Amino acid sequence: MSEVHPEILTVAEMYAADRFAADSGVPSRTLMEYAGRAVADEILHFHAKPCPTVVLCGPGNNGGDGFVVARLLKARGWPVQLALLGERGALKGDAAFMSVQWDSEVLPLSPSVLQGAGLVVDALYGAGLSRPLEGIARETVEALNNSPVEVVAVDVPSGLHGDLGRAYDGLCVCADTTITFFRKKPAHVLMPGRIACGRVLVADIGIPEDAISAIQPNLFINGTALWGSVYPTPDPVAHKYARGHGVVVSGPAHATGAARLAARGALRIGAGLVGVASPLDAVDVNAKHLTAIMVKPFDGRLGLSKLLEDKRFNAVAIGPGVGAGEATKDLAEAVLSSEAAAVLDADALTAFKENPQALFHQLRSDRHVLTPHEGEFERLYPGLLEKAENRIEAARSAARQAFAVVLLKGPDTVVAAPDGRVSVNVNAPPWLATAGSGDVLAGFILGLLAQRMEPFMAASAAVWLHGLAATEFGPGLIAEDLPEQLPAILRRLYEEILR
Repeated sequence: MSEVHPEILTVAEMYAADRFAADSGVPSRTLMEYAGRAVADEILHFHAKPCPTVVLCGPGNNGGDGFVVARLLKARGWPVQLALLGERGALKGDAAFMSVQWDSEVLPLSPSVLQGAGLVVDALYGAGLSRPLEGIARETVEALNNSPVEVVAVDVPSGLHGDLGRAYDGLCVCADTTITFFRKKPAHVLMPGRIACGRVLVADIGIPEDAISAIQPNLFINGTALWGSVYPTPDPVAHKYARGHGVVVSGPAHATGAARLAARGALRIGAGLVGVASPLDAVDVNAKHLTAIMVKPFDGRLGLSKLLEDKRFNAVAIGPGVGAGEATKDLAEAVLSSEAAAVLDADALTAFKENPQALFHQLRSDRHVLTPHEGEFERLYPGLLEKAENRIEAARSAARQAFAVVLLKGPDTVVAAPDGRVSVNVNAPPWLATAGSGDVLAGFILGLLAQRMEPFMAASAAVWLHGLAATEFGPGLIAEDLPEQLPAILRRLYEEILR
């Protein structure tokens, strides 16, 4: 149901994997040959017959991969032209060796080499590019992006930095397919880089799997390979109380729908019991709309604190529809002073915009999750998104500051724990951007926390299930549809976990 290998390697970690391979007896030249072969094999797999192909090679190892691709395609009868940025005699190391194996003409790189091509292999620059594209390389990439030709990128599209997930000045190759090696990099999962990569395939080029144990990465693609082994599954002899009791704090009478969306999400994802803690003026409207979900009346901060003294309520969500005033700060403080795990969403975050430290001082990493979108994130962490290298590092820094799990929403939702672990989600469809979907996500997290799933894993699992539910429903989705997709999804998930 998800990635076989969840680890994401930064550019530096990928270099470390290459060194590990060399130390383990795998020569770098062999890695280059296998990399080029992997690209050529994928091209042959997806094309029933040869087509005119242009391979664009750069002056480094990415270009060396390109020489291998050109040689292998030509050997299979493909009409191939190779264009090089720079002089052939200036190539060094493994790239120079591979260039010698190419026994045909080497053209100088220019936009004109693209004429008549049915396929272009982009092997100009790899993930470690540290500057914007310039000169003839820039002109060629601009011409390529304005052409309808199919593009296969080697490692990353040229101009896209492997760690940033974006080009330095916005220009990079727009590929249809990107073939990378051993593990994905941040650029393959973060927006807008993920779009520029097109379909991403990961090829085995002979780097030993033991490299992962040596590197110990703490960045992961979100999916069952990350959290499936700890996902709560129903115990045949357990009762509903063993599956936890979640509570969602409702807003006032005119704003109760968001809390009910969250509560239904929590119940559908497996919490044994779910209640809506309702202000007195909202009890009637909540009671009229709820059946399996219980209504728990309370009056102000003291009333909510008294309610949460019941230790059976082991997880609480606050934020959806509660309003962003002082009263919400009081209610959030009541939630955080209880012993329950907690999800703080929406208004419960915005309420602290004037003094985020007042929130952070109450958080405890072993049981609290914050779920801001970018606007709410900016209110809690002014300037951090702009200053950070990418969304991964912004969320990681935020989690450390708050000493809680931080879930930064978006098309590439990032979940970060204070200990440095980060997951990046890649399965969210565009129609998930609809009113109330965030409330359902808060409920999914609540339901997993109620089942005593560790907060980082609970938040990651909830985000992935949320995206999959939206994908399976399809266009036309509204928030109420999301919980109703879970039964079929969970059935498949349990079969995978228990297999």
